[in-house]
Amino acid sequence: MAARTIELIYFNAGGGHRAAAEALQSAIREFGLPWYVRKVNLMEILDPKDVFRKATGLGPEDFYNGRLRRGWTIGLAQELKVLHGFIRLLHKPMMSQLRRHWFKSRPDMVVSLVPNFNRAMYQALSSALPGVPYVTILTDLADYPPKFWIEPGQVQHLICGTPKAVQQARAAGYPDSRIHATSGMIIRPDFYRSSDLARGPERVKHGLQPDRLTGLVMFGGHGSAAMQSIARQLDDIQLILVCGHNRKLAANLREMSFTAPRLIVEFSPEIRYYMQLSDFFIGKPGPGSLSEATQQRLPVIVARNSWTMPQERYNTQWVRENQFGLVVPSFRAIRSAVQDLSERLGEFRAHLRTVNNYAVFEIPRILDQILDAPALEVPLPRPGRVTPRAHVVHAPAHRTPAAPRAAWRQGQSFLDRD
Repeated sequence: MAARTIELIYFNAGGGHRAAAEALQSAIREFGLPWYVRKVNLMEILDPKDVFRKATGLGPEDFYNGRLRRGWTIGLAQELKVLHGFIRLLHKPMMSQLRRHWFKSRPDMVVSLVPNFNRAMYQALSSALPGVPYVTILTDLADYPPKFWIEPGQVQHLICGTPKAVQQARAAGYPDSRIHATSGMIIRPDFYRSSDLARGPERVKHGLQPDRLTGLVMFGGHGSAAMQSIARQLDDIQLILVCGHNRKLAANLREMSFTAPRLIVEFSPEIRYYMQLSDFFIGKPGPGSLSEATQQRLPVIVARNSWTMPQERYNTQWVRENQFGLVVPSFRAIRSAVQDLSERLGEFRAHLRTVNNYAVFEIPRILDQILDAPALEVPLPRPGRVTPRAHVVHAPAHRTPAAPRAAWRQGQSFLDRD
């Protein structure tokens, strides 16, 4: 039997979507599933000749990432409405490009890890390859309706990492048979491997004091100018500042003088290592960073205000409700927040010990069940005057596979850990 082809659709806006695709690909490889997993950048499908970059000098995601780097995030809720207008305007040409891609690539399943474009991708796939299942994995803790992650009326599958997202999927009209709950967000498999790291000696290697309270400051893969202000206010707090791809920020931080030791890190795939050297986390409430920090039992300090990206505002509520740390109105209050957090570290760590997020290992099982499920004929509504036609979609089988692969057993050690 030929290996099945799974396409993971991502883009580079913010970096978290690609990171989730890579982590999922790694988990599938860990389980030894007989799949050919292909990561596909959506922008390369929609603009295969790179016309946008040639005309402007920048890729479509570069505008967004540039704003994150500078901290210019106010007004994104309004701009999102403009983006949705452009997507509706360009729906037909996007459909054409997507259909052309899937006629050629012939996947057995398409898994979307991106928001905003799921209507066009779903309709193009159902038109090009009827019967091929379409799955959307929400890489945010919750949807930001309308038309962000969850598109009503589509005969597809949704994978949701929080009860809030499950509730939103039901409210959009999805039956439970096509809503798949996981225990959290996708993070890299290496976050689950046992470690005997000796934190004190490892801190000393980087010029840090071994027993001093240490904070990790990180604002996604592109850093933020806010990190300079945080570093100044916490002059006497030992900090690890992860700047991502923002080399200018790293250079500026290195030129500053501080009372307490500092470790300045540019882009690194070893985020877990730096979290293991830390006692708490300061940053933006991104789903990836928060999930990694809570997996490492780091209490968090995040801000919620008009500069918080709209799709990340629920994340601050999630922090509060679960008592994983503090939510401040502004990082201008960071000094008092660190003082408060340091006095309550034991309390927050007790709540963090309840975290059991194994989503990256749960999702391959879900995808496997969707692929093996019998097909159902479901009427697919079409917009406008087009008459609905029968559409074949795979429904999930609510069962454990009769003969689980040895790979499941090999991966069980990850799932059984405290």
